[in-house]
Amino acid sequence: MSEQWKPSEPLHSTEAPTVIDRMGLKWLIFAAIATAVLWQIPGGNYILYPFTILATWFHEMGHGLTAALLGGRFEQLQIFPNGSGFARFAFPDSWDPIRRALVAAAGPMGPPIAGAALIIASRSFKAASLSLKILGISLLVSTLIWVRSLFGIVLIPLLGLLILGISFKASRWVQGFAVQFLGVQACVSTYHQLDYLFSYTAGPLGLSDTAQIQQQLFLPYWFWGGLMAIASLVILVQSLRIAYRP
Repeated sequence: MSEQWKPSEPLHSTEAPTVIDRMGLKWLIFAAIATAVLWQIPGGNYILYPFTILATWFHEMGHGLTAALLGGRFEQLQIFPNGSGFARFAFPDSWDPIRRALVAAAGPMGPPIAGAALIIASRSFKAASLSLKILGISLLVSTLIWVRSLFGIVLIPLLGLLILGISFKASRWVQGFAVQFLGVQACVSTYHQLDYLFSYTAGPLGLSDTAQIQQQLFLPYWFWGGLMAIASLVILVQSLRIAYRP
């Protein structure tokens, strides 16, 4: 937000109000750090439960949509009460290693990119409100097309309706802050399971995303985990700089 929102401004002004002053920026940075830390401690997932589920949705949608965009097929998405989930997708055996690696990386990296778009959109009230509507509708549409777990079918639409309600009913102050806060949550969702980025396996069922990238691009999984953790932080910082730039 580049200017202070003055009471004398006309109601049709398109600029989002500045909660989004320096105090607002400090609060967002604190929220990002607190969220990343809480996700690393026992019980943190449940303290941040709605954002834990949203982080899982962002992650799995990143895998599925990237597979579809690159010529594969996004088949289904499952989300469970403990905050875990998985995306089922299919792609031809002829796929090259780059595309396979991109689909694996899209889980951890798709959310920061989407979050950055939300944060940058907060510079304009129209863009902020539209972004909230797009996110809310995306949650609802994804439920109809891909979500197949009972828990996901119940909770994902509730989150979508809540976000749509904010976009239609909340004040400009609230909408401006909400779109930035959700953007920050998406960016730091890479740290939802930080140990997962630096793990070779994903439980008894298969390889982690970073291990799958290692299989395609050879460098060790911990290198890719570190690279994505750093990239997510850089994306968050740069998007906030753009949002608050005069």
